[in-house]
Amino acid sequence: MRHSDSPATVIDRREGPHGEVVLRRRGEHLEIIANGCFLMDTSDGRSERLLVDAALAALPADRKDPAVLIGGLGVGFSLARAAEEPRWGRIAVVEREAAVVDWHRSGPLGAYSGAALADPRTGIVHADLVAYLGAPGPRFDALCLDIDNGPDWTVTQDNDSLYSPAGLAACRDRLTPGGVLAVWSARPSAAFEQALRNAGFAGVTTEEITVARGVPDVVHLGIRAA
Repeated sequence: MRHSDSPATVIDRREGPHGEVVLRRRGEHLEIIANGCFLMDTSDGRSERLLVDAALAALPADRKDPAVLIGGLGVGFSLARAAEEPRWGRIAVVEREAAVVDWHRSGPLGAYSGAALADPRTGIVHADLVAYLGAPGPRFDALCLDIDNGPDWTVTQDNDSLYSPAGLAACRDRLTPGGVLAVWSARPSAAFEQALRNAGFAGVTTEEITVARGVPDVVHLGIRAA
């Protein structure tokens, strides 16, 4: 999630309902910028993989074919990790930016997600994640959310509501009993840990991934009571 200081070349720039999204190449890596805010790149991916791995590890070992929702397609690391794991059943990815979906389906990001997108377990939902979770819909055994730089550093103001009491309640209601909510963040948030507890999540923990510079990336985890 950290980018280098080498020059960047714009591959595609789109204006959408939530602002501008840009795909750039910096050296050998690709990066996504939203409204001028660096979101992620293809240089590492350990924390995006941890997002999925930690959620699966927190589920009961005997749960059959658990369904996972990945919030945010990004550069595809989380989806690719889920598709590599045969234990997952249904894999749904919710992405609000049509440009990001295009960059995966017919653009350079397909190098990271092509096999996962072709997996019959995978389905892409083109929707705003906050609205999707707040509406009636199927339940999942795990929600793996990575649409911002963290609960305290959102890409757009609309995303703030995802981390509010009402937003966390919507997440809880979309989980099966014993299901896991996993939220990626570019830095730890003690306030969000408490917000998870206040929303009724049990077993709240935070797992860290050390980065080359600055504070560690983290995955915040909470479990819906069985």
